[in-house]
Amino acid sequence: MCGIVGYYGNKDAVPILINGLKRLEYRGYDSAGIAVLGEDLNVLKRAGKVSVLENLIDDHVLSGTVGIAHTRWATHGEPNDTNAHPHLDHTGNIALVHNGIIENYQSIKKVLEKDGIQFQSETDSEVLVQLISKIYYQDGLAFHDAVQAALQDVVGTFGIVVICKDEPDVMVAARLGSPLVLGIGDGEYFIASDSSPIVEHTRSVVYLDESEMVVLTNDGYTISKIHDQQIVNKKITTIEHDLEAIEKGNFPHFMLKEIYEQKNTITDTMRGRLQVADGTAFLGGLSDYMPRIEKANRLYITACGTSWHAGLIGKYLIEEYADIPVHVEYASEFRYRHTIIDNETVVIAISQSGETADTLAAIKKAKENGALTVGICNVVGSSIARNTDCGVYTHAGPEIGVASTKAFTAQVTVLSMLALLLGRKKGLNKLQGIKLAKALNDMGQNVEVILNNTGMIEKIASQFSDVDNFLYLGRGLNFPVALEGALKLKEISYIHAEGYPAAEMKHGPIALIDDNMPVVIIAPHDQTYEKVLSNIQEVHARNGRIIIVTDKKSKDLTRLSDHIIEIPQCHPRVFPILASIPLQLLAYHLAVIRGCDVDMPRNLAKSVTVE
Repeated sequence: MCGIVGYYGNKDAVPILINGLKRLEYRGYDSAGIAVLGEDLNVLKRAGKVSVLENLIDDHVLSGTVGIAHTRWATHGEPNDTNAHPHLDHTGNIALVHNGIIENYQSIKKVLEKDGIQFQSETDSEVLVQLISKIYYQDGLAFHDAVQAALQDVVGTFGIVVICKDEPDVMVAARLGSPLVLGIGDGEYFIASDSSPIVEHTRSVVYLDESEMVVLTNDGYTISKIHDQQIVNKKITTIEHDLEAIEKGNFPHFMLKEIYEQKNTITDTMRGRLQVADGTAFLGGLSDYMPRIEKANRLYITACGTSWHAGLIGKYLIEEYADIPVHVEYASEFRYRHTIIDNETVVIAISQSGETADTLAAIKKAKENGALTVGICNVVGSSIARNTDCGVYTHAGPEIGVASTKAFTAQVTVLSMLALLLGRKKGLNKLQGIKLAKALNDMGQNVEVILNNTGMIEKIASQFSDVDNFLYLGRGLNFPVALEGALKLKEISYIHAEGYPAAEMKHGPIALIDDNMPVVIIAPHDQTYEKVLSNIQEVHARNGRIIIVTDKKSKDLTRLSDHIIEIPQCHPRVFPILASIPLQLLAYHLAVIRGCDVDMPRNLAKSVTVE
């Protein structure tokens, strides 16, 4: 949630900050603002996307070599000019940008109001800047000490960057629960929520860990612990991706680019890991912990949203191949309910960003109860990567579109390799392993076949752009695919859609089916085919408008359906990955036809770093 960028150096900060906000806009786009320290502290902020702010800047004189900026996903207070960040203290001398939630803001606000401080916004963030101001001016502390003292009093999560007119050569940033990255350039520094605004300026970065703060001055940077000011020596790491990876190129939307990238990202995720000749996989990030994983009496997979759907597919695969019980839990539920966890439990946490707040909290709970924690994420140096005992990166590259596509298929690919690896260690015969490994190895070329034949999907979308509801049905491994297809459609086209196990249609949803209801049915020619065919006939008998995704046309499917989307024939355990791609394209084209903002759907943000 929310995007933060800060610049400290010798260049004009304004274009650097605005361009940084554009890179971060996928994290929130309700409002945007900028504060620059020059001869004075100047703040400009507006509701709307970064382009609104950018156009406004043309009519104002803003200059300085130190500044902070923010693009917001609203939590406390509606998206308007006043609630936009940066927030100023009552003196107008201190500016702050904040990502996270200050849970005790109301009690702090009451104390500050008794001291005569008047608040301008409805946000919890303004409370923090006013608290810093009170400590700074009343206690006579150095600015960075005042920030550090204020953070001792707040409860909640934060990623903040703060500047002060009275100490213009100081910038302070701190994190607890919301990510921050420090970019180190030649005589200049960058602070951001992730590396995307930094990579075009420098590839040398330091990832702040929990409860750490960094102070930037003309003498360099110092990182310390918030609670005791203990100095921390951090390793400088190198950003792996290049600038091209975070730009749209010739595609009209990031989402479409990322759909097409799957012909490479799936293969990249398997490179060096899949061992076809031996019918197994090697996951180096887990190798030291494999004996414990093999002996686990149960696995939990915890995630949110699309990653949760990937986890459901992982459950089917691991239980089938490795014969280990797997429970799939929403991270937001896992962290609060009583779960049966001990030192013989393995908890697998899945997150594209590696920063999902609920998933991080689930990891913390799992570790407190003695479980081994495994992370599956896409971002090197992310909080989940650093806080789990071991893990696997998906190698999907930066995903900018809010609706996850390539990250999902990469996650399922990792889970498929994990199921294969565990299966081979626990009795799956080599021949079966080789069949699955070959099928996984062929996915890149099969994805390319799908992407070379997308015209029909666009035509199908054009016939359904005016509907209000969709139903998605699948059985077994393909029930999560139905869930994911429905989620994609809801996220970006605003059409109400639901995914169901096909057999459950008779237990309620069938009442909705009429000649206005499109029903997407996933129908592979596997052991579920005859049952799915029966479900198709039930929909057909009620005049539902049937769209079938299958790996082979048949007379029955042709007779019963309005449209058939055919994908290459493949191993039934690989089918869910391939079948999800036409559903991504269907959602994309429907959204475009309906005039929706595909990459920035309303009310959504890419990385959910607050509860």
